[in-house]
Amino acid sequence: MDNFIVSARKYRPATFDMVVGQKSITTTLKNAIKNNHLAQAFLFCGPRGVGKTTCARILAKTINCQNLTENLEPCDQCESCVSFNQSATFNIFELDAASNNSVDDIRTLVDQVRIPPQTGKYKVYIIDEVHMLSSSAFNAFLKTLEEPPAYAKFILATTEKHKIIPTILSRCQIFDFRRITIEDTVKYLEYVAQKEGINTTVDALQVIARKAEGAMRDALSIFDQMVSLAGNNLTYKDVIENLNVLDVEYYFQLTNCFLHCDIQQLLTMINEVIENGFEEHQFVLGIGEHLRNVLLCKDAGTAEMLDISEETKDKLLKQAKACSQDFLFKALDIINKCDINFKASNNRRLFIELSLIQMALLNDNRPKETVEPAPSIANTRPATESKKTNVTSAPVKSAISEATPNYKIPEKKVETGNEKTQSSISLNANLKGIKRISIKNSLKEDNVVPTETPTPQNEVETANEETATAFTQAQFLSTWTLFAESIAKEHPGLSSTLLKHDPEVDEDFVATFEINNRSQEDEINLKKSEILEYLKKNLNNYKIQLLIKLNETKEDNLAYTPQDKYNKMKETNPDLEDFRTQLNLKLES
Repeated sequence: MDNFIVSARKYRPATFDMVVGQKSITTTLKNAIKNNHLAQAFLFCGPRGVGKTTCARILAKTINCQNLTENLEPCDQCESCVSFNQSATFNIFELDAASNNSVDDIRTLVDQVRIPPQTGKYKVYIIDEVHMLSSSAFNAFLKTLEEPPAYAKFILATTEKHKIIPTILSRCQIFDFRRITIEDTVKYLEYVAQKEGINTTVDALQVIARKAEGAMRDALSIFDQMVSLAGNNLTYKDVIENLNVLDVEYYFQLTNCFLHCDIQQLLTMINEVIENGFEEHQFVLGIGEHLRNVLLCKDAGTAEMLDISEETKDKLLKQAKACSQDFLFKALDIINKCDINFKASNNRRLFIELSLIQMALLNDNRPKETVEPAPSIANTRPATESKKTNVTSAPVKSAISEATPNYKIPEKKVETGNEKTQSSISLNANLKGIKRISIKNSLKEDNVVPTETPTPQNEVETANEETATAFTQAQFLSTWTLFAESIAKEHPGLSSTLLKHDPEVDEDFVATFEINNRSQEDEINLKKSEILEYLKKNLNNYKIQLLIKLNETKEDNLAYTPQDKYNKMKETNPDLEDFRTQLNLKLES
């Protein structure tokens, strides 16, 4: 049985015209040969499998050919070409910089450069993965690279151009190889399949080309693998099953689920995809790519950008008509955020499901369910503790009896002579009655007598402070915690004190906070006005008061300040005060 030769070697281009996807580079090199403008050093850089080493070999073979064709291609008949094809040439040297990266290796190379070629015109040195050379080896190579003998040419190849020192880059002509397009890859795979007698389809080859990600060597390796599996009939089904690639039909069905807000079917499909062993992140990327393709198909001009079969393009054009641009923009934004945050998620399956459900809800036209508000502090007060309010106006009593928590009577216009005065009544009601009523003087004609509520000393109520929106205990604690966390960096002690206990709020919006010692009390009093301002503003209630309650009977009454610590030490050892007095010592503040 003959030895098998992989397609990547068997169908490696032997002339510039056979190189795939690098037309601008091969044309430049051919013109340089034609015009005798060859540089002393070339740097071929680009991703793997795009033809860097192949072009280096073709260039070395071409400049040494003794009978170039009219198209500036090697003749394959002269002594130099024959020896090159048989891997027996003494004028072309291929070095691996990964294993020859020391100064001694470069010194040996420089010594060899001094010897002129025995046959042919040039000695060509192809150094692959040149970025692996050490800094010392690069520096030892500089002089020879810049001023080599006329017969010496250097071709350096690398996948990591940024690792090469600038002094080397400045001495080379740099050629940047690009990734090979899907269209070019498919055409070359069709050529190889025809040569090998393999029956295949364009869809199957496109899947291979996408999997290769622009590397022809990878595409040919995958092609060989698929042929070994399927034999001479390579189908689309064979390729997607064995490359673990999700069929594009899944993405069409998923998009239909988005359009019809079919969440049940959506979750079923996600479960099927994961149970079949498909990689979750690739699934997310596939959805994003499909939605992008649908968006491109919204316009005939951008649809031409797609490297897909005509059958798939027709399906995309049909689905694009059913999708609005607004939906596609929002869906792409959601899937992009899912891609960005995917690796940080601990429950990745749930994260994907939530993201896709959000996309489906973009087309949810069902009526929204109404949600009853949470009970407030005001309306959860026992009936026996509710305060009575004197209201003498019958119309106002009727409005109050029908009021719900947080009820606000809309602004009422009252005419006085030729003038119109606009006023408002703000009510905070509970289950039995009303907490407070604030009525402007302009309503005196309606015989409404509000109940006077005592105001704290040294505090004058303004128009803003009449607002008293009800809130729940949970809402108050959440706001309290946010304030404590916001001052954690500047005042860590106070933040810790505020988070140690939960304040209790009564029906009069008086928050009682229990502390353990007077040091904590002094610390809180310094920030009391700031705390109240934060709570009032965020809860939209300007009736909130803060009462500090000292509980010195607790066992956890700890010493926080230097004075507290000193006092505790004095209780243990009374002589400590005499010692401090005699030495005239002072406590740190």
